[in-house]
Amino acid sequence: MEAFYYLVFGALSAVVLGIELSKTTKDRINTSPAFNSFKNNYLVVYSLMMAGDWLQGPYVYFLYTTYGFGKGDIGQLFIAGFGSSMLFGTIVGSLADKQGRRRACVTYCITYILSCITKHSPQYRILMIGRILGGIATSLLFSSFESWLVAEHNKRGFEQQWLSLTFSKAIFLGNGLVAILAGLFGNLLVHTFELGPVAPFDAAACFLAIGMAIIMSSWSENYGDPSENKDLLSQFRGAAVAIASDEKIALLGAIQSLFEGSMYTFVFLWTPALSPNDEEIPHGFIFATFMLASMLGSSLASRLMARSSPRVESYMQIVFVVSSASLLLPIVTSFLLPPSKVKGEGISFSSCLHILGFCTFEACVGIFWPSIMKMRSQYIPEEARSTIMNFFRIPLNIFVCIVLYNTVHWFNIGLLKSNLFGSHLQHDQSVNAFPISVMFGMCSIFLFVASILQRRLMMIADKPSKSLP
Repeated sequence: MEAFYYLVFGALSAVVLGIELSKTTKDRINTSPAFNSFKNNYLVVYSLMMAGDWLQGPYVYFLYTTYGFGKGDIGQLFIAGFGSSMLFGTIVGSLADKQGRRRACVTYCITYILSCITKHSPQYRILMIGRILGGIATSLLFSSFESWLVAEHNKRGFEQQWLSLTFSKAIFLGNGLVAILAGLFGNLLVHTFELGPVAPFDAAACFLAIGMAIIMSSWSENYGDPSENKDLLSQFRGAAVAIASDEKIALLGAIQSLFEGSMYTFVFLWTPALSPNDEEIPHGFIFATFMLASMLGSSLASRLMARSSPRVESYMQIVFVVSSASLLLPIVTSFLLPPSKVKGEGISFSSCLHILGFCTFEACVGIFWPSIMKMRSQYIPEEARSTIMNFFRIPLNIFVCIVLYNTVHWFNIGLLKSNLFGSHLQHDQSVNAFPISVMFGMCSIFLFVASILQRRLMMIADKPSKSLP
């Protein structure tokens, strides 16, 4: 492994450690023992849930290829997952407000465990069912747990400022440390113990089962709107009215969709961007480096949210501008630096610059998650929290499905060019460089628009919110 990877990983580790050790009393929030017990219980459960998710991510594509499926079939499976999250996940997630958030969290565990079990079958239909179940579980993961936490935090009478502490710690652990450990553990199961690509899914099911047992034994139930005269359609209508009538909620939803859409697109693009000619890159180590950068961002967010100034609405403008600039780097380097034509060589100078830019973007992701959680806790009405949060994911899932569809389409065009004009084009950057640059540019524009919307949100942050009808 080239020294550059160690250098970046070591530098990020030193910065994260320095930030954590240098925190002063101004950067820490004084809390009560009761809250600490509540927070630690939630962090254990959330970390187990994220471990179950992170263990699967790096091996889904690899598992499908071992079953003999091509990129087109795999693309359809991924599209099915995001489409399921948009359609079925929105309905199931919204039921949490009426049927109970704790029950929705247990449903997440059961649904994702069933999705893991389907990975043992090489049959396409069974795998498709698994993707649909996984899409439903994803919607529950990113709505029900946060909704339960906010409602339970308020029900127990804890101070509002303490909520940001739980958010930042959850992202630091769940989207940082747990992601790194899950990647290493999955690599151990597949490559060291040679248990095969389905082993991480079995391990994920075990972690999810443990988390479900903790939820069922220690969590109490809470609801958004327990009224019996409100059916699901009425909930959707009320959530839509809330988004349309309250500019802050609408802005928050647009900002979230723009950023998360860019983030998921980045997940698809970083590998071809760093290895346009099939260069040998350590995917697992680079992934761990990105997660370390995300931990750096969440550490910065915990410091910022512990203080009264600057406000979340203020510093997030800067975060969006920086993230927009970081995703412009591949486009800039493609114009300024000559592309390498040699297949399989080590990392190029432009790819080194890309990694630095991508780590900057991941640090912005680490700041984004706890910050958007805090803003959602302030602006989204409690009685329809899960419903509105799942509404926010509809444009996100549409966008990601379009990206996936075009990714498969562009691959087929590149394959056709190779067949028509000779094998010398198969590894030519011109086959993939243009669509990759276009998509990075599109993401950069989206993030810049998010910064403009964030500025507007800051201007009206103190405006009273409207209550649901």
